[in-house]
Amino acid sequence: MRDLIRLLRIILRAERRSLLRGLALSVVVLAMGVALLGLSGWFITAAAAAGMAGIGILFNVFAPSAMVRFLALGRTAARYGERVLTHDATLRALSALRVRLLMGLLHSPHRHLERMRANAFLNRVTADTDALDGALLRLMLPALAGWGVILLSTLLLWVLVHPALALTIGGGYLLLPTGVFLLGQKLATKPARRAEAAMQAGRSRLIDLIAGRDDLTVYGQIGVATDAVLSAFSRHGAARARLDRTERRAGAFLDLTAAAMTALALGMGMALVQQGSITAAEAAIAIFAALALGETVAPVRRALAEIGRMTQAARRILPSVETEIASSQGSIRAPSGSLTFDAVALKRGQGGMVFAPLSLTVAPGETVVLQGPSGSGKSTALLLAAGALTPSAGAVRFGGLDPAQLPLETRTQSIALVPQRHALIAGSVAENLLLAAPNAPDAELWQALEATQLSHTLRQREGLGTRLGFRGAGLSGGEARRLVLARAILRRPRLLLLDEPTEGLDAATARVVMTGLRRACPDAAFLIAGHRSAETEGADRCVEVIRN
Repeated sequence: MRDLIRLLRIILRAERRSLLRGLALSVVVLAMGVALLGLSGWFITAAAAAGMAGIGILFNVFAPSAMVRFLALGRTAARYGERVLTHDATLRALSALRVRLLMGLLHSPHRHLERMRANAFLNRVTADTDALDGALLRLMLPALAGWGVILLSTLLLWVLVHPALALTIGGGYLLLPTGVFLLGQKLATKPARRAEAAMQAGRSRLIDLIAGRDDLTVYGQIGVATDAVLSAFSRHGAARARLDRTERRAGAFLDLTAAAMTALALGMGMALVQQGSITAAEAAIAIFAALALGETVAPVRRALAEIGRMTQAARRILPSVETEIASSQGSIRAPSGSLTFDAVALKRGQGGMVFAPLSLTVAPGETVVLQGPSGSGKSTALLLAAGALTPSAGAVRFGGLDPAQLPLETRTQSIALVPQRHALIAGSVAENLLLAAPNAPDAELWQALEATQLSHTLRQREGLGTRLGFRGAGLSGGEARRLVLARAILRRPRLLLLDEPTEGLDAATARVVMTGLRRACPDAAFLIAGHRSAETEGADRCVEVIRN
């Protein structure tokens, strides 16, 4: 629960004004409901008493009738406003939370990001943020509004009716439903977590089944994959059934609480009327108020059904969100100058070092090529230079600063890394390029494409509006490679890290592309992991990476 409370505080700070207005309207809705029933009870009882006393003609029925209508109409209007404000604020808060979550994940260790599966990750992020929707709308706001109205009703019953009745009704509604919630939370947390885990597993397996149905069919595994999907959803159904039983029992206890408070108010009210401490009409106020306060504790039942997935979602999301907040609070100058490796080495898990201690210097405007057999650690060296990995020994410095310690935004201002596997999105060529430079004009985009020898190809199609499919489908491997290189130079980096940049290109095109990259970034330091002649011909130095 502590993680959930901390995360709700972050969300509340982001949308404080709208959520507080929504909370105020929630209090108004509940308070009007209690006032409506209390006034109605007083009106009916007082009118009956006046009639029995023979003074009914003198009883003013117009003012109470008008107040009853005002409360009924006002409650409807307040309910509408509360729903609009709270849902709008919640959607905006969760939208900002998703952005913070994704930005925070960018600060995760590189190896952790590499192990992520897109389907499972996106499914989990969607489920977690949806769970927090319920935390706001079905837990935090109803709880605060309910407590507020119970305390307000207790105060008014103390003044208008009798202190003993006020304390009995208020104390009962504060203590008993809270106890039901705390006990129900313990019973509901485990099945709620199991239901959520089974649902996520079922969704991920179903997506994998659909995406890989051809291969699964060829290898005769379609039945096994189908059984795995059905097994996950079966576990979800079993956990939901157990959770539903807990929810029904909690609902029954809450209904009994409301009935008990009403009966207790009736009994105490009759006793006080017989003692002459209050009138029958005043007793009716307490009885109907006790009946109406049952609405304030009704959300406890719904909250119990979701408390498990709420707390689990908060536990997963909070670290990334707090990382993003911490990183956004600091600002460090963008580094520039030489890149240096001083006897750098990186340990491989529990084993030895990936490569022998590596030392090199790349000055602005220089090109250094890392050479070595496949698996020697050239790509790892680039990740160290980008700050994605932290060396186990030695030191990496760019402009005198450790790139791994720089905030993400500061690091990306000066360093661009193009790994072996290109990353393109479904959309137009322009949309892919604008990821690196959102405000770049079309002329600048074309210059980058010309530097990578891709402009002629795209002019023969639909230019910058050429549509690409999932992961850049629609381009050949070499064309996709050049588009990623064009995107990298749009950032105007001071350090450009390239992992086999000309792979998939013929020798002539590769040489022209390398020349275009240097011409586009004349003052940048180039560190390249490569082995082709097109990559080494224009290098100032070649450094051998020795596998350990």
